[in-house]
Amino acid sequence: MDNSIQNNQTSGKGGGSGVGKFLVGNACILISTIFWGVNVSVTKALIPDWMSSEGVTAVRLIGGCVLFWIVSMFMHCGKIGRQDWKKIILGGTVGLFGFIYLFVMSLKYANPIDVSIIMTLPPLFVILMGVIFLHRRPSKLEYLGIVVSFAGAAVVILAAGGGSAGKDNLIGILIAIASCICYAFYLVILEGPSHTYKPVTMLRWVFLFSALPALFLLIGFDKMPILRTSEIVPWIEIGFILLCPTFIAYFLVQPAIKDIGSEMVSIYQYLLPVFATISAVLMGLDRLKWIQVAAMVIIVAGMVLTNVGKKRRVAAHSGH
Repeated sequence: MDNSIQNNQTSGKGGGSGVGKFLVGNACILISTIFWGVNVSVTKALIPDWMSSEGVTAVRLIGGCVLFWIVSMFMHCGKIGRQDWKKIILGGTVGLFGFIYLFVMSLKYANPIDVSIIMTLPPLFVILMGVIFLHRRPSKLEYLGIVVSFAGAAVVILAAGGGSAGKDNLIGILIAIASCICYAFYLVILEGPSHTYKPVTMLRWVFLFSALPALFLLIGFDKMPILRTSEIVPWIEIGFILLCPTFIAYFLVQPAIKDIGSEMVSIYQYLLPVFATISAVLMGLDRLKWIQVAAMVIIVAGMVLTNVGKKRRVAAHSGH
């Protein structure tokens, strides 16, 4: 689910018109989306039997930081401008840390399919933050799309169920919504720097500042069951989480934006619940319910309305 770079508006159009670039761009974002979708189920499989949510968060952020800094040693990385440090620090300590910590925490309580549905909401919070803090004025159709998508999220919340298990699921869903807000903050505050710096140049610092608060989550790490097992599966799962959705996916999204454009890339985000559902069912973690399918359809319909409204608004503005 970590498609933060998709909001780099570095290219409103695809970076190339050739069939080859089109196929490569689609392949890159498809692989990233698969990683993010499967990550929901794999994280759920680890918590709480093998690791705590704090432990998974620490491994992901600290490990990701180490990997990005290692790669940066073999690449030319420019300097960060003084005017961008505040944004990068806040993007790491509040945005990325808050997003991943709350996302992992949500899976401690809620089922993976419901969480994956909620994780399609960050673009809506980005729009709302743009209205509140950047004084942007979406069209009526965009507002309608926001309302429809939130209605889809409400379906998930209302369908959480009763009893103690239902209460836990509801808590997890609410935490997932909070993680979406942190992710939207991350996207908004780093939108400017994302135009300016190469992915590794920016991400090594963003991950560094997210890893600093994650150090406090290492308390009690030595007591986790994963360190006392001879089974290889949980180690494969944590290795997948660190390497694929945390590290590789970030590198694949940037060429996708250049080759097929950011709007096309953003469409793939709504496939995330599909891959999360498939992996959750195959791993025996959850069963797909019709109410979840309905919620997916409602949220995607809302985002289609929002995107259509945005295109019309931009086209009308360009025509003046």
